[in-house]
Amino acid sequence: MRERLRWFLAVAVVATALDVGGFLALAGPLGLRPLVADGLALTVAALTSWALNRWVTFGGDPHARWVRQPIAFFATATAAAIVDLGVLAAVHDSGDALWGSKLVALAAAAALRYTSYRVVVFNQVQRDLSTRTSRPRPPGEVRLSVVVPAFNESARIATTVDQIRAALNGPLDGSLEVVVVDDGSTDDTADRAGVADQVVVLDPNLGKGGAVRAGVAAAVGRAIAFTDADLSYEPSHLLELLEEIESGWDVAVGSRRHTDTTTLVRARRIREMGGRIINLVTYAVLLGAHRDTQCGLKAFRSDLGRLLFRKGRLDGFAFDIELFLLAERYRLSVKELPVQVTNRGTSSVRVVRHTLDLLADLARLRWWAGQGVYDLDPSELSVDATL
Repeated sequence: MRERLRWFLAVAVVATALDVGGFLALAGPLGLRPLVADGLALTVAALTSWALNRWVTFGGDPHARWVRQPIAFFATATAAAIVDLGVLAAVHDSGDALWGSKLVALAAAAALRYTSYRVVVFNQVQRDLSTRTSRPRPPGEVRLSVVVPAFNESARIATTVDQIRAALNGPLDGSLEVVVVDDGSTDDTADRAGVADQVVVLDPNLGKGGAVRAGVAAAVGRAIAFTDADLSYEPSHLLELLEEIESGWDVAVGSRRHTDTTTLVRARRIREMGGRIINLVTYAVLLGAHRDTQCGLKAFRSDLGRLLFRKGRLDGFAFDIELFLLAERYRLSVKELPVQVTNRGTSSVRVVRHTLDLLADLARLRWWAGQGVYDLDPSELSVDATL
């Protein structure tokens, strides 16, 4: 990844040098009109940038979507050239020197290119997320595994497991597994959770992401879902997620921002505001239009769920955002569903502290993505030929 970044920067320098140097040479010593000289220099720079990035910088990178869309690339280059020429004409007519006029025009065109390429990639990511891909049946011994991360949930964990079973066992004809992950509790959560099919005990406490990761690794279902121990979302929603997974979606997620979502008991105002702020700042990391990344109700095909959690590195509350980042990167399909929310006053979430931790994790995600941490190894590509 570092070598690829160096190539990308080198190509940018070469293209800029051809643009600015070519313009100054053509408009200066060769005496061409500034707009003609600028148009020729821009054409040479755009063609050079496309060729070098397409076949050298990102030649073997399946994640660089924009270099494989020549129409979008050159449409953007044309629009940027029009801006460049327009700004150059306006600034140069005011009497500025050639090089100063060109630098102003270059900056304006660069801003347009960045915005346009992001729109192109955004649209491509949205198409990937909303397109189901035909895949073979996922491996597993039961239809659904439900992972419940728990920290000091002694008072209600047994009831939670019973409620999940009562809601799902009948419709699934018993093809259900409940996995409780005791995330380093200081009470007897693990003992109380003995009614579950599996109890995974972690020591020390890792965080919700680490607990769900451990549960996914232990689960044996063909579809794997997770939900919170306080059951803020009705267990019946798990059947809806399972239906979407079995109909061909790679990932199915609940959304409290869905237009059909109903809220029976509202969260505290500060917690609602924190959730909205988090959704806004995720745009610094994610390209898709995800309305609610933090809903604690998600399901996956077993093979792809294990891939996502195996490649994930975050143990805190930002692990949900990391899942979306990886789903985008690996071109998985994601189905968003409305939920019925009953906020509990006993949540272990501490809004201010966890929001600050999450913001720090977003910075880590950006860094890791740029460093190639999430790239798939050849062996991992065998999970499915479409990845």
